[in-house]
Amino acid sequence: MEADTTVSHRFEQGVLVIDVHRDPGAAGQAALAAEIGHLVRAHEPVPAVVVLDEQAASRAAVRAVLSAHRMCNRLGVLMSVATHSAPARRQLEANADTGGTRLVVHARADIAVAVAFTAAA
Repeated sequence: MEADTTVSHRFEQGVLVIDVHRDPGAAGQAALAAEIGHLVRAHEPVPAVVVLDEQAASRAAVRAVLSAHRMCNRLGVLMSVATHSAPARRQLEANADTGGTRLVVHARADIAVAVAFTAAA
C-alpha cells in the first residue's frame, strides 16, 4: 500500500482530517491502521477525523479505522469518522471500542470536523 495514494491529510479548524481514498484490501488493512496511527501520534493531542471516501468504505478500511480508534483511546485523542456509506457507518458503530472515548460516526465530513472542533475547545 502506498500511503501517498491511499491516505492524505490536512487541517481544518484545528482538526486533523485524514482522508482515505481507496480500499486498502485485506493485505493493506494493518498498513492503513498504522498510517492513521502515525499521523495521529505526530499531531496529538489534536482531535482527528478519518474520512472514508466512497471507494474506501470497505470492511478492511472499517477494521483499520477501528484499530486506529483503539490506539486513539490509549493516547486520549478524540477521533471521529465520516463516510457517506450507511453500511460502513453501521459497522463502525456496532464494533467500536466502548472502553474509552466513544467513536462518533458522521455521514458528512464538514459536520464531523465542526463537532470535533467544538468538543476539543
